[in-house]
Amino acid sequence: MNYDFSKPQRQSGFGIIIMAANTLQHLIRALIFPLIFAFAKADKQYFIYIGLGLLVLVVILFIYSYFDYRKFTFFLDEQKQEFVIHKGIFNKTQLTVQLDKIQQVNINQNLLQKIIGIYGLKVDTAGSEGQEVSIKAIDEQIANSLREHLLSRKSIVNNETAIQEQIINQEDTPFLKVSLGTLLKVGLTSNYGSTIALLLAFIYPLFHNAKEFLKAFDMDQGQIENAVESLFTLFSIGILIAVILFLILAINVIRTFVKYFEFHISKHKHSLLISHGLFAKKNTLLSPNKVQITAYSQNYFQKKMNLLNMNLKQASSGEAKKGKNLESNNLLIPGCNPTERDELIKMIMGEIPAKGKMFIPDWRFLNLPIFFRVVFPIGIFMIFWAFIPELKPYYPAAIIYFIMAVPMIYISYKRHRLTVNKEFIIKRSGIWDVKHSLLFPHKIQAITTFQYPWHKGVDVGHVNLHTAAGVIHFKYGNYTEIRKLVNYWLYQIESGSEEWM
Repeated sequence: MNYDFSKPQRQSGFGIIIMAANTLQHLIRALIFPLIFAFAKADKQYFIYIGLGLLVLVVILFIYSYFDYRKFTFFLDEQKQEFVIHKGIFNKTQLTVQLDKIQQVNINQNLLQKIIGIYGLKVDTAGSEGQEVSIKAIDEQIANSLREHLLSRKSIVNNETAIQEQIINQEDTPFLKVSLGTLLKVGLTSNYGSTIALLLAFIYPLFHNAKEFLKAFDMDQGQIENAVESLFTLFSIGILIAVILFLILAINVIRTFVKYFEFHISKHKHSLLISHGLFAKKNTLLSPNKVQITAYSQNYFQKKMNLLNMNLKQASSGEAKKGKNLESNNLLIPGCNPTERDELIKMIMGEIPAKGKMFIPDWRFLNLPIFFRVVFPIGIFMIFWAFIPELKPYYPAAIIYFIMAVPMIYISYKRHRLTVNKEFIIKRSGIWDVKHSLLFPHKIQAITTFQYPWHKGVDVGHVNLHTAAGVIHFKYGNYTEIRKLVNYWLYQIESGSEEWM
């Protein structure tokens, strides 16, 4: 069977269901509580009208999805080396993506797509603030063939022999496969901060929505507040902490299993094929030269278990991103052992970085963190403690905070290091998770250096290395040495022939 992508073609017909389901999901999230209140307050005689209204809304949604499906077409322009998408019902849009700007193509499958038997294809480029292209319903073989064209820039018409060869290549034995036991270890030893934030983000809306729900039924008499207060009287603080720790670890393990189930990496020609996911299957074909920063991290427990986590940071645009936009372009590889880490580094960077000259920060690194994170907050607390009698019993909290904060700041100082050799830059940092970031000088897009006025006399300064995947900071170094390094890196960038992508 031949796939001629030079002619405009549509998604699979199941795309109508996928589009309708996505829109319906957003509507349910937005209207769930108004609908509950409407059913709670309305008379029974109006229930049928509310139901009919919802039915009409669903019908309109499917009609809109049908026309949206009909107007969505895509094709490859071989002459211009472009991937072109036409979409939009009322506002017509033509989206054109240069093939040489494409850095990553993902073939994903969420739960509904898995039930129907289709896939979604998403394209990341180096010239936008997000994923420019998203095809929600496509056959697996067509998706694989299209991904091959988008990344290899080959001839657009693919014959049957080439397709069979492609399928064989994709079935190569993975050189890295994460077992269920390793995922359990990763879940128990990492991502504590994000899980705590997720737990808090879940508890507060639950508390708030429960109050609103009770108000809707005129039942709110302070039950929620009384329930929370009873928890503190029913359980000791120790038991409460144990329950919270258990929840954090349980959520961590579940999130890890759902996201990284059957995680494996295999070589696919000159790229890496990364596949993982329990309910939402994700397949990513990554070109090593697109990776801007190669990072790996390890904490105390992971070191005892001989495992670490890797993070391959890619470019999404000509400038660095923040928050979720930056995280979306990072490929996380959980549970590597040192041998697998070295193999991945060799594939991405060509060799294991040799030892180089290490630069350490000045002791003044400690001054501002100790003042703003220890002295200032404890000082504010002591002022309130002196004038508010209710705070008198809580003075041990300030002592505990001081005992914990000062050693953590000192550990961050001892681990803040920059290692430089002829070919690589390695930045080490962290308190609990010790992180190493590896960077080629030719990946640097900009360099900034600065000094605080009161540090000029002691020759202390800072340098920031800006890349398309983030910024690497080195603080409180010897400013004379920093300027020499900057001149050397600029010389490497200007005299070298390597491209940053």
